[in-house]
Amino acid sequence: MNHEDRPVAPGLHLVATPIGNARDITLRALDILAGAGAIAAEDTRTARKLMEIHGVALNGRPLWAYHDHSGASDRARIVDFLSQGGSVAYVSEAGTPLIADPGYALARETIAAGLPVAAAPGASAVLAALAVAGLPTDCFSFVGFLPPAEVQRKTRIAELKALPGTLVLYESPKRVQDLLGNLVEVLGERRRVVLCRELTKRFEEVRRGTAAEVLANVIETPVRGEVVVLIDRASEEEASEADVHAALKEAMETMRMKDAATAVAGALGLPRRQVYQMALGLQDKE
Repeated sequence: MNHEDRPVAPGLHLVATPIGNARDITLRALDILAGAGAIAAEDTRTARKLMEIHGVALNGRPLWAYHDHSGASDRARIVDFLSQGGSVAYVSEAGTPLIADPGYALARETIAAGLPVAAAPGASAVLAALAVAGLPTDCFSFVGFLPPAEVQRKTRIAELKALPGTLVLYESPKRVQDLLGNLVEVLGERRRVVLCRELTKRFEEVRRGTAAEVLANVIETPVRGEVVVLIDRASEEEASEADVHAALKEAMETMRMKDAATAVAGALGLPRRQVYQMALGLQDKE
């Protein structure tokens, strides 16, 4: 039986697509792409190319663009098609739909309309990075993209510091050096970091080391391509009061007291309220 012979059940089908290597697609994904009544894609050019590589014909079926800039009317068109008993395959530009992806709002509205939503799992940059990083995987948190502005990014890193597992995030190659610098400042030079780029592609690369080592490596050899950064969980070493005071004084030179307290609390794994009170004490002394 070829792909064209397989029927697809009514509903929205979230189809994972390769993150690099075109052969990393499942047979079920090809069946759905071949048999769905319509296809919605984050990037229609990428979707067409993938289907051409695997010999899946569009055969006059609708191919709708659905991306970050799509609005309520775009979702309404898809939900209306589904409400009439149709089947729609939704594909991201790469990877699993809904993972840092505009498909979330589409799936939410489809569910709200009482219509079926199914997943055809497959490639995911998050899971591929975890597999090769060499960091603990018994507990991890995917945090997407951090804020582009430095103060907000450092504050967010401090907030994430208290999470117990490996942190996984995406970053632009243009900002990854700044991110690593912030990791050194907020989490310390010795925190283990892994930088994965171009996973499953020809120039796949994994850089491992302490935050300071990976930062130095990126300064020497800048990063290009898609990037996933993984951060090891914090050690259980406790900071002394002198360590906290020193960190606060340094942070308060460039940050507001509130932001400095948040950053230091996250970096040292201490309650924010406790560190904030210490910051107030330092301010009163000065």
